[in-house]
Amino acid sequence: MNNICILDNGAYTAKVGLASQEAPQLIPNCIMKAKSERRRAFIGDQIKECRDASGLFYLLPFQRGYLLNWDTQKTVWDHIFSPDCCGINLSEKTLIITEPHFNFHSIQEALTEIFFEEYECDALFRTTAADLSALHHLKSNTVPADCCIIVDMGYSFTHIVPYVKGEKIKNAIRRIDVGGKVLTNHLKEIISYRHLNMMDESYVVNQIKEDVCFVSSDFQRDMKTQKLRYPENTIIQEYVLPDFTTVNRGYVKKPEGPAPEQQTIKLNNERFTVPELLFNPSDVGIQQMGVSEAIMNALDSCPPPVHHVLLENIVVTGGCALIPGMGERLQTELRALAPDDMEVKVIITEDPVAFPWQGGRVLCQSTDFSEMILTREEYEEEGVGASIEKFDP
Repeated sequence: MNNICILDNGAYTAKVGLASQEAPQLIPNCIMKAKSERRRAFIGDQIKECRDASGLFYLLPFQRGYLLNWDTQKTVWDHIFSPDCCGINLSEKTLIITEPHFNFHSIQEALTEIFFEEYECDALFRTTAADLSALHHLKSNTVPADCCIIVDMGYSFTHIVPYVKGEKIKNAIRRIDVGGKVLTNHLKEIISYRHLNMMDESYVVNQIKEDVCFVSSDFQRDMKTQKLRYPENTIIQEYVLPDFTTVNRGYVKKPEGPAPEQQTIKLNNERFTVPELLFNPSDVGIQQMGVSEAIMNALDSCPPPVHHVLLENIVVTGGCALIPGMGERLQTELRALAPDDMEVKVIITEDPVAFPWQGGRVLCQSTDFSEMILTREEYEEEGVGASIEKFDP
């Protein structure tokens, strides 16, 4: 296990560690530049060294969910594997790395070449976060017919991937172009329109989203509540913005607490209307199904005899799964859409962000893992095309 490294290379966060570790390190998968320190670029987790994180400029390796900026990604990987961060030397190690669904062959070939040529890996296994999540769930639970639906709520996309007998049903995979990035950008626009201009404050607004947003269990009821005055209005919250002098991260002010010296904004219906985009993408002009409808649509493409098992094993992973109320809302909507004679069970994993990485640990322990990997000998004999034949037959 010490010679196997697992890298869940997400568009927002890279989860990395040796298979012998209990948990991965979470490192921002980007390079950031701050107004206060223009000469220095902060790579990955170096952002914690930044004294003033206002107005950060991001260099992201991923664009629209796919790895396109290779210079940025290589810089982040160099930092991740350096002694200053994880300190993992990939030479003579096997690497398990994740990629998006429907990834382009050109990206896959470049990925293979970089890790064999630049990092001198001994072997490589390329997979998706959903595949690892499914393996983790199916191995840790007694699931009839090895069936489950993985709902991967990532940074750029939300993917719904059904698995039957441990194999994914490719024609049943559904993708919604809404993820954490769309939610943060929408909240940024709302705050900038209603309160003060925060269009350049992605870092701070993302923290606001994590601190105050929730998924409404009854949207119409909450819309009525947010029109009331405090204290009847139980939704409104006052958020204290960071000044990066005395307060480095914003927080929700207690109603009875003293007035803080820092700038504050009052957040009302945006607390639940922003995550609502996952259920109604048309609210921002994305003409696609919401996540509940997409799950049922994916189910229709699966064999009818396993529908009841799939509905009892809906596993939600990814950063957006951490939004409070997500499981309850999905459970309610799917219960209304599913046949009355079938049980519905939505499972929010204990650690939705690290769940796929943990699936990588399960994969390492499988008896046929050594046959699944692409070895350096195979790569040197057949070239980069060997990875396409091995992992995407």
